[in-house]
Amino acid sequence: MEITSAKPSLLRNLLLRALLFCVFLFLLRFTFLVTITGGSCNLGDFCFSSSPRNLNFVIPTAGSGISAVIANDDISVSNPRRDLYTSKQWVKAVQYYSSIFQDLIAHGYLSPHSKSLCVDTPLGQDVFALKEIGVEDSIGIFKKAAKPLVVKGEGHRIPFDDNTFDFIFSGEARFDASARPVDVASEIARALKPQGFAVVHIKANDTYSFNSFLDLFNSCKLVKVHDIDGMDSSLPYIREIVLKKDIGILYAHNNNSKCSVSGHRRELVRKAEPLIGEEPLKPWITLKRNIKNVKYLPSMVDISFKNRYVYVDVGARNYGSSIGSWFKKQYPKQNKTFHVYAIEADKAFHQQYNAKKKTVTLLPYAAWVRNETLLFQVSHDPNQEEASQGSGMGRLRPRQSDVNGEVNEIQAFDFAEWLNNTVTERDFVVMKMDVEGTEFDLIPRLFETGAICLIDEIFLECHYNRWQRCCPGERSRKYEKSYGQCLELFTSLREKGILVHQWCGWWCEGGGANVGACCTTLLKHQGRCRFEDEDEMLKKEDRVHDKDVTGTRHNGGIVWLQGSSSVISMYIRKGKHGINQDAKTVWEFTFLHPFSSF
Repeated sequence: MEITSAKPSLLRNLLLRALLFCVFLFLLRFTFLVTITGGSCNLGDFCFSSSPRNLNFVIPTAGSGISAVIANDDISVSNPRRDLYTSKQWVKAVQYYSSIFQDLIAHGYLSPHSKSLCVDTPLGQDVFALKEIGVEDSIGIFKKAAKPLVVKGEGHRIPFDDNTFDFIFSGEARFDASARPVDVASEIARALKPQGFAVVHIKANDTYSFNSFLDLFNSCKLVKVHDIDGMDSSLPYIREIVLKKDIGILYAHNNNSKCSVSGHRRELVRKAEPLIGEEPLKPWITLKRNIKNVKYLPSMVDISFKNRYVYVDVGARNYGSSIGSWFKKQYPKQNKTFHVYAIEADKAFHQQYNAKKKTVTLLPYAAWVRNETLLFQVSHDPNQEEASQGSGMGRLRPRQSDVNGEVNEIQAFDFAEWLNNTVTERDFVVMKMDVEGTEFDLIPRLFETGAICLIDEIFLECHYNRWQRCCPGERSRKYEKSYGQCLELFTSLREKGILVHQWCGWWCEGGGANVGACCTTLLKHQGRCRFEDEDEMLKKEDRVHDKDVTGTRHNGGIVWLQGSSSVISMYIRKGKHGINQDAKTVWEFTFLHPFSSF
């Protein structure tokens, strides 16, 4: 009796264990889907099959844009990329893009029937997300294919016909990093159908870069812009811009030939350093110190969305004057490569640009308001040697009838017309102008022609009858304008929304240093130099007006005297080739402090 009752009990135990084993497998599979693949299964058996669904991939063929939608079962156990598709990073990216695309569907910018393109997507998570939410007709492009989601192609050369897609997407701020943003924008607009939508994620969030971005899409109108959370801590926030293709916008842009400064540029002017309101008694000190207060445009905004980056040096003198010593070393370029145009009429400086042809384009003419031949005087004063070294005031200036001297004929050109033909509003243009007083002719001409709006930032030296360094209490007779007229010129430029800075000429550009020996005004130093920082010497000069100042620079000793000199000793060290014959003393009239007797 006990034996017969044991048989049903054994059978029940076996059945129970089999059932528990099946439940265990079921729970194990369910746990895998929820924790690893994100639980994106819609099948009643919790995706016990090897593939969650059959994916339809858009495969392009030559000359047909999107030719067909074919069934794919590549995301299966046999797919070598399956580890990628099930990784946590992949799942996180797909979920992030899915939420973005679902929001775009809710607002009507995307639909399940939209033919969609994702630009410059290396792996295709955004393409996968589109397919997951039902936008099956989707494909991505990248310079290296990652089939079946991504085919070979690049943003600046989209391998599809015109007017192919209803929806184009560029994510992860990849547009910011593009080396050819103008070409990418043009290709997106070309491949987009009329009334189609383009959605671009960028990381730049200032108004200047935003407006620069919009200028790239001249056949699209802005529909929506808002800030959203980024995918991870490396990109914590992102700006989402929704554009709609509208051909009518293009014609409106082409019909607008007048220059008008936009509000966002006026806002930048308000953030600039203040102008020097009162005429400086020692402009060679005040203006040089002021250059350190300049708020450069690239230090305030992102300049990524530009076609080209151009620096125009009007009155360039030699390469080391302002191009090499200031622009190349000090101007913040945000890792952009600038092409330099050097406009210099003085033949004494032309030869040294021959070795710079790849990076600098020399225009050996005088910038003027029209194309004509001008008569210029050549200075032969004691500062001529400085000019030949690129550190003096300009040797050339418009001829004056009451002054005798050598006169040269120099070809002049219409600078404003040249600028209009050389750069566009899509370029980032920086200009330095040091033209010996003709700025009062050139600036109005730039406004007259609208070329002023092509310049993003100006460094302008205004020439006036300033106090002379050589002769205390006397003004320069070289220029007729007053400081008040210069201030009016700067103020009018800023009031019209032009970001202009007061440039201080050759002493800002690194000129004026002595060549010479180690020297001092103090006999107790016994010929050894007092090493002082130049800034400290400038501060001392403001603080002490009755003592001599000495110091050294990279190329020799220097002495600034307030009047007659005190004792100066010179120290020359004997080297292996004998006495150093390069050492010499140079009496300087033109750097910081004048002196009248020695």
